[in-house]
Amino acid sequence: MKRAAALLMLGLLAGCGAKARLQPAEGASLPPKPATAPATPTADQLLSPPAATRPGRSDELLTRSQQRPDDRFDLPPH
Repeated sequence: MKRAAALLMLGLLAGCGAKARLQPAEGASLPPKPATAPATPTADQLLSPPAATRPGRSDELLTRSQQRPDDRFDLPPH
């Protein structure tokens, strides 16, 4: 069991060692320029999401405890 876990960890470690910039495959190119874009986006621009797609953070703090009202649909399993 320990040997299998050690081999698994070595395999995972070996797989994450190489980092290189992403490039299109041999003979392929980046997607065509979008109709409304001023220029063709690079690979890094295509991989980074715009700010509008990231979820907003809610910093609203609970200021006081409130009793939950009874829920008539909250039934025990049967």
